[in-house]
Amino acid sequence: MKFCSTCGAAITLKVPPGDNRPRAVCDACGAIHYDNPKVVVGCLAIDGSGVLLCRRGINPRSGFWTLPAGYLEKGETTEQGAVRETWEEARARVKIDSLYTIFDLPYISQIYMFYRSKLRDGRFSAGEETVEVRVFAERDIPWGELAFPVVERTLEHYFRDRQTDEFPMHVESIEKRPIPRQP
Repeated sequence: MKFCSTCGAAITLKVPPGDNRPRAVCDACGAIHYDNPKVVVGCLAIDGSGVLLCRRGINPRSGFWTLPAGYLEKGETTEQGAVRETWEEARARVKIDSLYTIFDLPYISQIYMFYRSKLRDGRFSAGEETVEVRVFAERDIPWGELAFPVVERTLEHYFRDRQTDEFPMHVESIEKRPIPRQP
């Protein structure tokens, strides 16, 4: 950031009074611009004994499979964002059951939140950023073609928890960047 989004003047990276970290501070109006983590929300959408996955049509990780998810928008709850993203990515309507997984990824300043949900009517199709959408049984999950570690971990939790029919919330941190696989 080079210019203040409040007044347009130049900013300086410095520790504001009462803070302990360098921030982008406007030299003219004094506005402090915080650069905080992004929140990604989505759904583990279940249809019978299968789960809905989307093959990404955009980078990062174009061609790989993921759960329908994306950035939370201003003015929406995490649940609303997960429902919206599931519609945008997979043209699927879902009924939310509960928040299921939360992942902290400090190396990219992101937080992922996946809701366990059910497909409302079994209908889905590829959205604008998706090239293919399918419901996979556990034995058919393309484990070597999953886009992100958070997707893999969420699916692992789900298939393990499904054995006992108990679905506690899982909270994890992924501390370092994984080595990406090629499609």
